[in-house]
Amino acid sequence: MPDLTATGLGAAALACFVFAYLAVVLEERLRLAKSKPVMLAGGLIWALVAVAYRRAGLPAQAAGEAFRHVLLDYAELLLFLLAAMTYINVLEECQVFAALQGWLNRRRFSLRAVFWLTGFLAFVISPLADNLTTALLLGTVVMAVGKDERRFVTPACVNLVVAANAGGAFSPFGDITTLMVWQQGKVEFGEFFHLVLPALANWLLPALIISLAVPATRPRPQAGKVMMRRGARRIMLLFLLTIVTAVSFQNLLGLPAAVGMMLGLSWLGLFVYYLRMRERRFDGLQPVLGEEGLEGRPAGAAHDRGRAPLELRRQVARVEWDTLLFFYGVMLCVAGLGQFGYLAALSRTLYLHLGPTAANVMVGILSSVVDNIPVMFAVLTMNPVMAHSQWLLVTLTAGVGGSLLAIGSAAGVGLLGLGRGRYTFASHLRWTPVVALGYAASVYLHLLVNSALGQ
Repeated sequence: MPDLTATGLGAAALACFVFAYLAVVLEERLRLAKSKPVMLAGGLIWALVAVAYRRAGLPAQAAGEAFRHVLLDYAELLLFLLAAMTYINVLEECQVFAALQGWLNRRRFSLRAVFWLTGFLAFVISPLADNLTTALLLGTVVMAVGKDERRFVTPACVNLVVAANAGGAFSPFGDITTLMVWQQGKVEFGEFFHLVLPALANWLLPALIISLAVPATRPRPQAGKVMMRRGARRIMLLFLLTIVTAVSFQNLLGLPAAVGMMLGLSWLGLFVYYLRMRERRFDGLQPVLGEEGLEGRPAGAAHDRGRAPLELRRQVARVEWDTLLFFYGVMLCVAGLGQFGYLAALSRTLYLHLGPTAANVMVGILSSVVDNIPVMFAVLTMNPVMAHSQWLLVTLTAGVGGSLLAIGSAAGVGLLGLGRGRYTFASHLRWTPVVALGYAASVYLHLLVNSALGQ
């Protein structure tokens, strides 16, 4: 592949990416969905790639073949996330997360106890759900419990961002970056668990320091109990089985994990159909309200009366399509710049001049300013030659480095929107030195316990 970085077309492609990224950064001010500028830039960059290839005398179909390779990578990512997000939406519709929030609200925990409990839950839930979903769901708990107590809300939100990103770093399902690393075969499923201790240090050290600023007072208890919809527990079990299927398909059968996830989505569709048929059947029995609930209906169905029936199509429509299209645009932009030779030049600068350890630490710091998804995709596209322990290190740093700033991860950006005025970029920035201690501790612990892997 020729080096086209010094050409006018190469400069135009780089300018397209820079302007698109600026539009993403200014998303709230411009009120422009972040997917639109990157999709536009991606299309323009690949048009420039095709023209540059023709001028360089390369075969006419070379650009098309390169584009199809990127499109295949995106298709696997899209189908995987589509199934996972649909499951999360169905569980939310079934009041699973609202029931958890209600349970926490009814307990007489102190604010400091809620700080630790929500942080722990974020750390253990984000490996299964993604870090953004985890942060938003538990963020609603923090906002509900803390009310206007800024001395609690701000530290608790910082704690959620760090915990959700740290928990997502040791699972292929916890973050888009870890999913990409797993799908590219750089880290096997079981090998992610080598990052558990470094990820725990990344969350626990800052949490110990931040918790000292949280008041130990008790919030007012909130009345009322949220009941999960009938079938919610079975849907949770189906989600777990779907994850097991995806892992098994990739590790045992050599099939993409997306195949297993879409198979699991079909199970969910059939089960939702079964629930709707039962609801119609029992609704036709003219039930009478008795002491035990609705006679003639299944136990626990009384609280489902009056709710809209579950519909899989509605939950698919609720998927974050702007986010999925944003990934499409980002992957096109980064891969297109790679065709011009920019990624090869960056790889030489980072991994040859600085060395893999320093380069991977810099990747994590860079991901706090630039979204970690294009950063990780760029590293995967560069495909630098380095030890397996270094691939684990860059998986860790790209996942947890975004916690350094509120805008550095999807979890932080999500909480900025949720806690307007109470959790801000500046309030997170005050805790950045503490979060940086956790980042340094996680890197040190990884180098200490995992440095021999893959040597």
